[in-house]
Amino acid sequence: MNMLLFTIAAYLIGSVSFAVIVSKLFGLGDPRTYGSKNPGATNVLRSGNKVAAVLTLLGDGFKGWLAVWLAQKFGPQYGLDDGGIALVAIAVFLGHLWPIFFRFVGGKGVATMFGVLIGIQPLLGLGALATWVIIAYAFRYSSLAALVTCLFAPFFYTLMKGADVILLAIVVMSALLVYRHAKNIGNLLSGKESRIGAKKNGSPAKPN
Repeated sequence: MNMLLFTIAAYLIGSVSFAVIVSKLFGLGDPRTYGSKNPGATNVLRSGNKVAAVLTLLGDGFKGWLAVWLAQKFGPQYGLDDGGIALVAIAVFLGHLWPIFFRFVGGKGVATMFGVLIGIQPLLGLGALATWVIIAYAFRYSSLAALVTCLFAPFFYTLMKGADVILLAIVVMSALLVYRHAKNIGNLLSGKESRIGAKKNGSPAKPN
């Protein structure tokens, strides 16, 4: 029962869409209505408001970290083991992808996954973040950087901790992230993917 409660709580934390909330606070258009229609930091950046994009990125990363931290901090006294931590990690990630508070229309999970990885092991998260920065700087494609990072994340964890149930959770999140980037993969292969900072067709709609 305790594992179920922690898992549900993690999903609800993940369901808080900072892209939508921050955009509303800044008087920007709903990120689900312009650009890639993805409620994430990269699409918020297309609004032209860099501060809103950064806050979205930090918020989405923070909720991933928070869910894992809470489970690690308070879970053991309620019988939560590594299996429970793994479920919490997946649950907060699923919450971001399919948020119950926003009609199950969520982001692609990059920032939230970074937060989860930092929560699991700070060096793991920093290693993944460094990978993203290197690829993004070299090629200027956020999606490519995310895909390369999610492929390396399980490898990094295995080097640090070996194979266990947490590794399985990371593999599941990586697979889901690849799935959510299916359209981006097609665009990359066809040369149609937008580079970081570029505006896609469709102007950010003004809020009513």
